[in-house]
Amino acid sequence: MPQSLYEVYVHLVFSTKKRYPFIDDNLKEKLWAYLGGICKGLECNPIQVGGYNDHVHILCLLSKKITQMKLVEEVKKRSSKWVKTVDPRYSNFYWQDGYGIFSVNPSQLDIVIKYIKNQEEHHRKKTFKKELLAFLNKYNVEYDERYLWD
Repeated sequence: MPQSLYEVYVHLVFSTKKRYPFIDDNLKEKLWAYLGGICKGLECNPIQVGGYNDHVHILCLLSKKITQMKLVEEVKKRSSKWVKTVDPRYSNFYWQDGYGIFSVNPSQLDIVIKYIKNQEEHHRKKTFKKELLAFLNKYNVEYDERYLWD
């Protein structure tokens, strides 16, 4: 084949350090936009960004020019620096060290978009810990729960 064709959708999930609820009403919409802007700058077209007070979900089309690890590194590094400039009350803001990144079938994009948009409602019933464990089990990811939480 004379050309390289590529279409990989990913759902990225990570939380604040120790799941501290930094992402309040003052920050969340600005943060979602900023995270989307970072993705766009990395040529990873953001489709939906959202989350809850202690974690983030990003659905994007992964660029063929960047690895998953580099995407996560840049998104977390750049956004963490930026959050600290928004308001002095965020001066101790940090992301957790780890993350989850999951492939998304293009036929399931609408489901994932709706899921991310409904995070507020979703987390009235389920904690981030339970949510992440459900993702890991759904995708058959092997893990040792002793090392999941910082």
